[in-house]
Amino acid sequence: MDYRPFLENCEWIAKRAGGLIREKVGHVAIREKGPADLVTEADLASQELVRSMLAEIYPTHLLVGEEDSPERRADPARDPSRAEFAWIVDPIDGTTNYAHGVPFYCISLALAHRGRLVVGVVYDPNQDECFTAAEGVGAFLNGKPIHPSSVTDLEHALYATSFPAHVQKNDPDVQCFMELVGKTQSIRRTGSAALNLAYVAAGRFDVASAYKTKIWDYAAGTVLVQVAGGMILTWKGEPIPLADAPHLATATPQLAETLLRCTSKID
Repeated sequence: MDYRPFLENCEWIAKRAGGLIREKVGHVAIREKGPADLVTEADLASQELVRSMLAEIYPTHLLVGEEDSPERRADPARDPSRAEFAWIVDPIDGTTNYAHGVPFYCISLALAHRGRLVVGVVYDPNQDECFTAAEGVGAFLNGKPIHPSSVTDLEHALYATSFPAHVQKNDPDVQCFMELVGKTQSIRRTGSAALNLAYVAAGRFDVASAYKTKIWDYAAGTVLVQVAGGMILTWKGEPIPLADAPHLATATPQLAETLLRCTSKID
């Protein structure tokens, strides 16, 4: 299938949602939906905009989003792996940054076709950087082709780590961080899993990992990394599923092999 039309619509919708959240910076109510897990009016407005635009273009397609109700998430009929076409959205990835005025967040929108992630867009409205990718089309940043780095060893790798919203000292992400401290060139903690993956695809980061992630955190980034030529796996070295799972993205197979030896030690 030619996924270009889907990619064009995905980019258009992501940019519209990105413009909305940028306009609302500093003017939204904020609440906790869980311990240290924030949601703002902008998250809800962004997801509703995406929903309405997709419903107009693709009325039969499924949409799964971070701000869905628990009842909608639990509905087996809304399993993206069972749908012909399923869109997966994180209306603001990096909500804590957004709520605190830290300009490092994005909208992440992906399309799965018959259980396979095939289109992904990560849009950073602050930098006006739009990372796009589709199977059979290529991976791009603002229309220019992107590729991962050629780094093969940890000593020269820039590593991006993610922590869960309510981090504990024994969390796997923290264990992985401690395992890699001193073994990499440097470590970054950005607060946005989707941007981490986009940066791996574009060669800015060499490695990005996260354990407690949801499907909307990594769906679009998975397409970016894979289409650009990088690797993304679970922490057990398995293909990324269309379900919540840990992810490990690397620029090269050699880095993946090294990182999997580290994650295999973690409970």
